[in-house]
Amino acid sequence: MNFIKVRAHGKINLGLDIVRKREDGYHDVRMIMQTVGIFDGISINRRPSKSSEITVSTNLKFLPTDGNNLAVKAARVLMDEFNITDNIDISIKKMIPVSAGMAGGSADCAAIFRGLNKMYDLGLTNEDLKKRGVRLGADVPYCIEEGTFLSEGIGDILTMLPPMPDCGIILVKPHVNISTKFVYEHMNVGAIKKHPDIDGMVGALLKGDIYGITNRMSNVMELFTAAEYPVIEEIKAKLMDLGALNSIMSGSGSTVFAIFDDPERCKNAYNVMKQSGLGRQVYITEPYNII
Repeated sequence: MNFIKVRAHGKINLGLDIVRKREDGYHDVRMIMQTVGIFDGISINRRPSKSSEITVSTNLKFLPTDGNNLAVKAARVLMDEFNITDNIDISIKKMIPVSAGMAGGSADCAAIFRGLNKMYDLGLTNEDLKKRGVRLGADVPYCIEEGTFLSEGIGDILTMLPPMPDCGIILVKPHVNISTKFVYEHMNVGAIKKHPDIDGMVGALLKGDIYGITNRMSNVMELFTAAEYPVIEEIKAKLMDLGALNSIMSGSGSTVFAIFDDPERCKNAYNVMKQSGLGRQVYITEPYNII
């Protein structure tokens, strides 16, 4: 196999809690992660060679295409380990918003792992890939799995949950980028007074109760980002006015998402948000569940 196409799906956090800051500088978290239908399209082409070079091209000129790109790092891990000397050309069509709390880079990284594993018939299981992926980013193991998961530890301890019930999802990426590293470095965990009911949300997922899920949606990172970026609260309020069951920020931001139980309201909200000027990117999508 000399050519393969793979998809890298984005994610949202239905619930996100920060438990504590660890001595190693990382944070222990409890999150409900959900894959959505928005994805980056990735093509991988192998060319016989002895130089083992990796090239990356994307439709976004501002993204790095050198060794700082997670797709390059993922390819290099497997190529070095399995002595792959071919030249690898990677083309990424980015659709997942960048610097937006949707794990776009981690999703691309995971997709490269899956793609090269299949292309070279390496025989690695998801568990094998996750052990390699966590070294590149805490979200990478989840992005290798995809679906609905409880994520704990630094994000690397995953428990599969029942698929999220059918619903409509609006994603709005405002005209601001937020660095995950910056948010974590400037968070005061002690300032968090109200924590999301993650266990209650797990119970609602087990029952397939969309309202039990949306009633508990909460993200403690909003405490630190909304004051700095008031547009986040503005988008949330607009989506709620348009009939959303609930609306919160995903991850460290800046993407805001809303859940709808009525397809017509969801479609109307999408059209209104597209015209509002509040979002650089606005998508209408749904949960992407692996059955």
